[in-house]
Amino acid sequence: MGETMPRVLGAAAVLAALAVVLPTAAVAAAGERGGGGDGGGGGGGGGKYDWKLVHAEDFSRFKPAGDTGWKPDKDGPGSPYDVDGYDNDGEYFKTIGGEAFEEHLAGIDLYRRSFEFGKGGWLTAELATRDKGEGVGKGGPSFSRKVLDGAGPAGYFDNPGHNDAVVVRSTDELPAEYRVEVTLKTIDFGGQRNGEWDYDGKVNGYQPTGCTTNFPWGASGDFTPEECDWFDITKDSNGFYFLSIMDYARPAPHNNVFIHNHRKVVMDGYNRYKYTGNGLRYCDAESGELQPYEWGSGNGVNMIFMNKDRRYANQPGTEYVMHSECGTEVGGGIVSQADLMPEMMPEQSYEFAVERRSDSYVLELKGEFRHVGERTLRYEQEFDDGVNPLWHHNRKAGDYNGEHNADWTYPSPNGTYVDEDVWPKGSAYPDYFLIGQPHMNFYEGSAHIDDIRMYVPGKR
Repeated sequence: MGETMPRVLGAAAVLAALAVVLPTAAVAAAGERGGGGDGGGGGGGGGKYDWKLVHAEDFSRFKPAGDTGWKPDKDGPGSPYDVDGYDNDGEYFKTIGGEAFEEHLAGIDLYRRSFEFGKGGWLTAELATRDKGEGVGKGGPSFSRKVLDGAGPAGYFDNPGHNDAVVVRSTDELPAEYRVEVTLKTIDFGGQRNGEWDYDGKVNGYQPTGCTTNFPWGASGDFTPEECDWFDITKDSNGFYFLSIMDYARPAPHNNVFIHNHRKVVMDGYNRYKYTGNGLRYCDAESGELQPYEWGSGNGVNMIFMNKDRRYANQPGTEYVMHSECGTEVGGGIVSQADLMPEMMPEQSYEFAVERRSDSYVLELKGEFRHVGERTLRYEQEFDDGVNPLWHHNRKAGDYNGEHNADWTYPSPNGTYVDEDVWPKGSAYPDYFLIGQPHMNFYEGSAHIDDIRMYVPGKR
């Protein structure tokens, strides 16, 4: 999840207050793998969805194409990664961070790399790192093919440092209706292993270097200290994006503040080290009751729809709509719908899927989960149900009339940043999927995936 947080405070200090409890979400039957069945029945199409497979990647072969190599890039004007004021060099940080932020950024050498793979280049890997004085790319992030003992070939995310990042995305904009699936084979981005948070010489999945902070992209707070005096993330949170839909072209690693403003829906892990507060909870799918964070192992999956509201008063981030077998909550403490069992992988794997229908998104998760056993968890949310319009759901300008537009204002001691027209009439936000670790100042670890598939509607 990578909750945005001030430099000087822990994440618990920025979690919103009380949850709004709404009626339980309808949970549809799961669609059959391979594009058959109704993919959940009814829904946006007004009838059955007979999904047709159009792309598939199983990593039996892996031939990257168009590799750019490592190139310097700070998201500045003219960069293909330049998006808005929340970019790595964005006006948001220049305003609230002042001269201190600009001095810090000037001292960081940021680099990017990308390449396509899969039949016709339908998938793209995007990587980012900093030059740590050892040469760019040496010991840095990578995406490659690995063969797992007894489990066959897989795509391998290697993200060895918290200021590295690596994702896989759809090369092209997704169509008006689709289903995307990915199978997770292993995951090592924190959480407990056999009841322990510290394992294999790591702390919640991080190598304990003594200087693992969110520098230089604080969501708020004092920007003047040097890097190692910033917020220590080692004993706060680690995580991974199992499957997310983003709202802008060419999704790639950015700072965590940027990422939190550009998600439409997400299924991710937000693994909080030894957390004991009420800002994170689990849903016990067996009993239908919410449980404290200690009930799980810190390997929760958060299946979240973003709505039009701000999650925080003093920093960027859209609000969460969270359906589960325990009901529906909007805002407040995060609800994890299930707890993964990394110790059982790769023999145990997990299947994630996102569907976009004519008027809704669907999030789906299949596997065997701690405490509740084998499950298919599936939740659907309309683009605009009159209560929780989903953030930037319109792919085309004609699909939206500007009724949820606003200016978002962020005051700070260094000045006030105003994000004008956050959702104006005439805007359009293409869908792209993203898998991996997109934060350039949070998270560290590795993961294996396979069976990335994309479907479009067939017969109805």
